[in-house]
Amino acid sequence: MRTPRAVVAGALAQAHRHDWASVLAATARTTRDLDLAQESVQEAYAQAMEAWAREGVPDNPAAWLTVTARRRATDVVRRQASLRGKLPLLVVPDGDDPPGPDLLPGDLAPVLHDDRLRLIFMCCHPALDDAARAALTLRLVLGVPTADVAALFLVPTATMAARITRAKRKIARAHIPFAVPRREQLPERLPAVLDVTYLLGTLGHAATSGERRQQGELLDRAVELATLLRRHVPHDPELLGLGALLELLRTRAATATDDDGTPVPLSGQDRSRWDRDAIDRAHRTVVGCLRAGASGPYLLQAAIAAVHATAPSHAATDWTELVTLYDALLARQPSPVVALNRAVAVSMAQGPEAGLALVDALASEPALRGYAYLPAARAEMLARLGRHAEAARAYGLAADLARTDAERRVLRARAETPENDRGA
Repeated sequence: MRTPRAVVAGALAQAHRHDWASVLAATARTTRDLDLAQESVQEAYAQAMEAWAREGVPDNPAAWLTVTARRRATDVVRRQASLRGKLPLLVVPDGDDPPGPDLLPGDLAPVLHDDRLRLIFMCCHPALDDAARAALTLRLVLGVPTADVAALFLVPTATMAARITRAKRKIARAHIPFAVPRREQLPERLPAVLDVTYLLGTLGHAATSGERRQQGELLDRAVELATLLRRHVPHDPELLGLGALLELLRTRAATATDDDGTPVPLSGQDRSRWDRDAIDRAHRTVVGCLRAGASGPYLLQAAIAAVHATAPSHAATDWTELVTLYDALLARQPSPVVALNRAVAVSMAQGPEAGLALVDALASEPALRGYAYLPAARAEMLARLGRHAEAARAYGLAADLARTDAERRVLRARAETPENDRGA
């Protein structure tokens, strides 16, 4: 009796979300060639649709897909002469022979775990630029289709495909190793991986109506990556801070938009829907790291998020503590965006006039040109000062700069009734 197609499709979708990176990483370790590994894995997923319908969904889909992909890759390799002379060496010899294509499913777990780490560190190698690292991680580690990666970065699909191809060619030309760095290399290599993981989390947090499901999955996957990295580097305070930050972003994600995808400001979000257990765990992690003397940028951002998440209401938020944390973050990571967020905290702690002076001082910053949040923040402060005509104009400018239609609608609505603005 054939398994219903809907059941197979559901199992494949779940396997793609959870096992793509592990299957690709294990296959790449065998093939030593990213393109061949990727083609083989795609073929394995295609074969699974028919095979699972005929034979049933296997108990271990990841193992089935890995064995199938490796066998397909091995068949290709056997048809090629002088493989090692023709393909770039992507695996640094570590004393272990690559697992064979007929590795038993029960033996796969430790290999998949290690190989996924290898894939992450290869995609985030410092020889690649930031955009290439993020694109490769999305495409190879998370299995996001190229068209969806392009949409997230607001570029045409052809442009993103070319960017990913160039990055893979650079990996080949530069012989970037498919390996987890040695412990003494981690201080140099880990920050790039953290930066990409953070980028994935922020892409997932910035949900819009058409992208919410995909971006929610991105945030989940960013949390998974941070968890996987913590198993390898369990005591790094920045990694712990990043993990806590992502957990806090995830627990607030469900209330960040309404059912129509319209953004909901923090002041209007239903805090009863937030996961209090996750917030408590993240808060304990942050407090423990800060008490141990750590003060890295991701830990400080997690501390800021924790202040918001642990406040019983928006009105009860400790804005003075937030100003102090933003001061520390600005000292560690000078940035006009951080300065703007600090100005908003100052406006809530010391009054809108104090915040407005800081925002106006940032108006000439090149990095904030075209950034909708600058005129939006200014508009909120003007509205609280009763300068409603100026606030309406500032909201109109913010709407013109908004990234999404949903944001644009909210800002235009505020421009029409600035007297109703409640602030941050």
